[in-house]
Amino acid sequence: MSRRPRLKGRAARLARLFPARPRQAARTPFVLLVVLLLGGGLIGLLVLNSALSEGSFKMDDLQKDTKSLTDEEQALQRDIDSYSAPDALQRRARELGMVPGGDPAFLDPNGTVKGVPSAAALRSPAAVRPPEALATLPAFPSAATATATAPGASPTAASPTADTTVPEPAATAPGVSPTAATPTTPGR
Repeated sequence: MSRRPRLKGRAARLARLFPARPRQAARTPFVLLVVLLLGGGLIGLLVLNSALSEGSFKMDDLQKDTKSLTDEEQALQRDIDSYSAPDALQRRARELGMVPGGDPAFLDPNGTVKGVPSAAALRSPAAVRPPEALATLPAFPSAATATATAPGASPTAASPTADTTVPEPAATAPGVSPTAATPTTPGR
C-alpha cells in the first residue's frame, strides 16, 4: 500500500475538513426518482392510448354518418334528376293545364320585330283542374279517350276517364278541321 505524503499547515487543515475516503450517496432517493419517472411514463402512455382509441371510435362514427349522408344525398339527387327530366316536366305541365307555346318573335334593340309569332294552342277554362283532381288522371290519354274527343262521340260511351279529355279550341279558322288546329307531336 502506498503511503500518502503528510500534509503540513494550511493543507492539513483543509484535509481535515474533507474526509479521506469518499462517502456513498444514499440510494433510496435515486431509486424513488427512477420509479416515479417510470410510473409517470406508463400513466402518460395509458392516457395517450385511451385518447387515441376514443378518437378512433369518434372517427368511425363520423365515417358512418358521412356514408349515410352521402347515400341520402345521392337518393335526393336521383329524385331531383327524375323530376327535372324533360319528359317529367312536360307531363307535369300538361297535368297543370299548360300548353306548348307557339313560335316566338324577338325584338331588336332598335325596335324591329324578328320572326313571326304564333299563338299557343287554345284551351278552355274547363280543362284546368285543381291539383287534387290531377292526381287521378293518367299521364297520357288512352286510345279510348282519343275516340271520345272525336266530333259526335258521346262522353258516356267512352271509358270512365272520359272527363279527362281536352276540349277542342273554341275558335278555328274557316275551312280547317278542328283536329288540324291542334298540332300533336308523338312523344310530347
